[in-house]
Amino acid sequence: MIADRQRQRALRPALLRARGVPPVWGVCAVLFLLAALLGSLAIGPVTIGPGPIAESALSKLPLLHIHSPLSRVEDAIVWQLRAPRVVLAAMVGGMLATAGSAYQGVFRNPLADPYLLGVAAGAGLGATVAIAYGAGGGELLPLAAFAGAIAGVAGAYVLGRAVGGTSGTGALILAGVTVAAFMTAVQTFVQQQHSQTLQSVYSWLLGGFDGATWSDVVLITPYVAISALVLVLHRRVLDVLSLGDDEAASLGLDVRRVRLVIVVAATAGTAAAVAVSGLIGFVGIIVPHTVRLLVSTSYRAVVPLSLAVGAGFLVLADVVARTVMSPAELPIGVVTAFFGAPFFAVVLRGSRRVGS
Repeated sequence: MIADRQRQRALRPALLRARGVPPVWGVCAVLFLLAALLGSLAIGPVTIGPGPIAESALSKLPLLHIHSPLSRVEDAIVWQLRAPRVVLAAMVGGMLATAGSAYQGVFRNPLADPYLLGVAAGAGLGATVAIAYGAGGGELLPLAAFAGAIAGVAGAYVLGRAVGGTSGTGALILAGVTVAAFMTAVQTFVQQQHSQTLQSVYSWLLGGFDGATWSDVVLITPYVAISALVLVLHRRVLDVLSLGDDEAASLGLDVRRVRLVIVVAATAGTAAAVAVSGLIGFVGIIVPHTVRLLVSTSYRAVVPLSLAVGAGFLVLADVVARTVMSPAELPIGVVTAFFGAPFFAVVLRGSRRVGS
């Protein structure tokens, strides 16, 4: 008992020194996101200046009597064609980055990402089944991908709990690898049985926002909003978990319950994101680590900043995807992998140095 109290007194100063988002960096993150949104709305086959777009956005507010400078055609291009895609990319990017930071805190692993527990494999299997047996997927595809992602993580969590208990992060990670391998095998079997659907499956797996509509935005908004809110509210808890399970428990934290809440929130948000965008890798690694390098290692800063920076990052990545080979479109997963793979190698090398 005395040792526990001494440990608590030793740990609390470190937790108190962990601060939230510095005002300067918070403003920079918001400006970065706004610039990415305006730039993405302006860039395309029909170039429209950011200024007129901003005025058009203000003209749609009920209390401001501002005339939109855009013509009817330009208004349709911006708000019916580009805006749904830009908003969807921002929501997916913010969710993947926030979920990645949460997973890294829960599992105390700098290389963890939102797909760690089988979300990617489950979503891929669900989408493959929908495309193979549902005449191309259609409206069934997002639902099938979401259900597959949830099923994959649920299976990993049940298996990990049976093997090592809910407090065993190593058991959960190994269970995720096992479930992902099994689902990938089933997905490969389905693809081989329906080889005519391979191109459609691979196009979805590489991710993209081509054909995004406002209905897609409405579809995932509740999941992304609730999941992101839960993760942001638990940012202080992630700082406590980073000390280790025993230390967190000695500070009065219910480690099993908190880990379950964070994993469920991150999983639900990630599943909703990939259901409408496909599998977009490396966002959950690039963004949180960039925030750590530039701002702070405290999750009080990493989680909320990852939300804003991740949104802006994926919006800009989508601009590259749809312009670098115009009029053709590059899968956005290729763009994020191009930047993410070298970044992942740097992080891996740094983590090995720390471990040695």
